[in-house]
Amino acid sequence: MEFSVWLAFFAASWAISLSPGAGAIAAMSSGLNHGFKRGYFTTFGLVLGITTQIIFVGAGLGALIAASSLGFAIVKWLGVAYLVYLGVQQWRAPAKPMVAESDASGMVTRRQLVLRGWAINAVNPKGTVFLLAVVPQFLDLHASLAHQYLVIGATLCFTDLVVMAGYTVLAARVLSALRSERHLKALNRTFGSLFIAAGALLATFKRAA
Repeated sequence: MEFSVWLAFFAASWAISLSPGAGAIAAMSSGLNHGFKRGYFTTFGLVLGITTQIIFVGAGLGALIAASSLGFAIVKWLGVAYLVYLGVQQWRAPAKPMVAESDASGMVTRRQLVLRGWAINAVNPKGTVFLLAVVPQFLDLHASLAHQYLVIGATLCFTDLVVMAGYTVLAARVLSALRSERHLKALNRTFGSLFIAAGALLATFKRAA
């Protein structure tokens, strides 16, 4: 991949990462409920989900899912169900300040946070369709595709790690300053509603003709 092409993709990656979506909601939700150090593990999962999508697209599985009505529907509705599930869980979350790292008993584990982030990005056909539509514009079909997909994946992962760190720290440092039960309950319900809204939007997403 030529440097000028990579620069164009690098710029596009920031726009992709900064655009609001289920990933940003998940990052802020984790920052609110678990603080930055623990909540940031959700971002590691989100990045693993992006990596999974890129592997699917690079191996041709993404095109197969996008072309198959049944495969696309299965992936889409799995994503919808998972986002709605997260929304209901967040809505029902107890209105209490985040637990300190030293008193983490009963908290969601780091592994669970990683898996949650991975599922959000991996089971999302919008990501597959986006990669199929956008990434080929930056590929040189006469050069090694594996190397180019590696560069593209590393670039997307880097920008997402930085951007989601911002979303996580915003929630951990700013939103978590609200300590009253009423405020915390309102925040939980706001994030719960956002997850459900993201699921509803994904339910309207249709396979490209």
